[in-house]
Amino acid sequence: MILSALILVPLLGSLIVGFYPGVMSPALSRSVTFGFSVVSLVLTIATGVMFDLSHIGLQMQEFLPWLPDLGLNYSLAIDGLSFPLVALTNLLTVLLAFNSSVGLKPGEDLKRPRLFYSLLLLVNSGVIGAFLAQNLMLFFLFYEVELIPFYLLIVIWGSEKREYAATKFLIYTALSGVLILAAFLAMNWLTGATSFEYSAINTTDLSRNTQLVLLTLLLVGFGIKTPLVPLHSWLPDAYVESSAPVSIMLGGILSKLGTYGIIRFAVGLFPETWVSVAPLMATIAAITVIYGSFCAIAQHDIKRMVAYSSIGHMGYIILGTAALTPLSMVGVISQMVAHGLILALLFYLIGMIESKVGTRELELLNGLLNPIRGLPMISALLILGAMASAGIPGMVGFIAEFMVFQGSFSAFPVQTLVTIVGTALTAVYFVILLNRTCFGKLDTKSAYYAPVARWEYIPAFILTIVIVFLGIQPSWLVRWSQVTSDAIAFVM
Repeated sequence: MILSALILVPLLGSLIVGFYPGVMSPALSRSVTFGFSVVSLVLTIATGVMFDLSHIGLQMQEFLPWLPDLGLNYSLAIDGLSFPLVALTNLLTVLLAFNSSVGLKPGEDLKRPRLFYSLLLLVNSGVIGAFLAQNLMLFFLFYEVELIPFYLLIVIWGSEKREYAATKFLIYTALSGVLILAAFLAMNWLTGATSFEYSAINTTDLSRNTQLVLLTLLLVGFGIKTPLVPLHSWLPDAYVESSAPVSIMLGGILSKLGTYGIIRFAVGLFPETWVSVAPLMATIAAITVIYGSFCAIAQHDIKRMVAYSSIGHMGYIILGTAALTPLSMVGVISQMVAHGLILALLFYLIGMIESKVGTRELELLNGLLNPIRGLPMISALLILGAMASAGIPGMVGFIAEFMVFQGSFSAFPVQTLVTIVGTALTAVYFVILLNRTCFGKLDTKSAYYAPVARWEYIPAFILTIVIVFLGIQPSWLVRWSQVTSDAIAFVM
């Protein structure tokens, strides 16, 4: 029952923090949240120990009839696609629980801490449940669990335009859920399946046009969550107006549900039809990469710049999925993990800069690398994070992108070359960011920044170590998904 524990432990923690009848101080609620998140991470490590790297298919399956008349069962399992994402989710949750005050002004306390920590654990439980669910309706329930918590996280702890951003997020995410639910219900009805179990859905007997309609519903639904151009307009506002911890959750955790859903359900349930739409998806991926890169170059807010860069990097995942070769699929899963780690590091550091300097505007930031009166350590880590995002060798981003490009070139050479150009553009906007933020002459009249406590560096150091280690030893990441990636590709 270890998979159930991965879902129930953070859920229990959320209920305790949120509904404990006695007085719970902010420090205690943070400690309880951190404790439950650490337990979840330990359970993830235990799952990794039991994980059979040579096994093809699902592992550690759990099944319990729930509402069998409705085809809804409590069905869980894990494989090489879901395990790396579960590990990423629990790692980021631990780091956010450790320091949830990143981005706050010096001396400012996190408002309504019990509600914040309760929602953090609830989001963790819902996302993990979605990654593990093997029943379509169970997946949909977990997929929708995060809707209201994220809305509250944005609208309560966000910045000036938080209500607009939260409402936009709510509308787009609700539409995503409606489309996915419609596809799931139609698949069950049209195939005559007796349940919503993933293994019970067989779409091969449906006509090609019917399959194409159902696949389109899934692609649009999950494309909103990813997001893909032109379904992306909710993302910049949601990322920028959210607090730093919520931005990390949105980019590092939530967006992976979109790409996971495309691989698991769009490709997994419609493999033959996927071939016919793959050229279009590869083209959309290339457009997404270029669009995100050019938009990032045009920004003056460093957080919005990183938000648009996130859109571009998600395009690599769709390109590799469209190619559907064994190497590209290994790269896709690695890129999902790399994207989450790198984006979390960048948003964390930007939150630190905003907290200490008081601004995110490029025109007002300069000389932060100054070793005496600047923020040299934060600037050094920001340089490393930018290098990782730009795909510099030795970082996890490089190996993930290289596998995607190498595996996709044979199938879609033109689109792959376009996305490689997008990688070059990544270097352009990060050079702009670093040149204006870290270098230049420090304004000694205004450079009286609050000191950075040593413990505040710990999440950034951990993320940096993981990014560099997986870049030097990519086998530690690739081996979890190798067999599953081959199985997904060889379905064709």
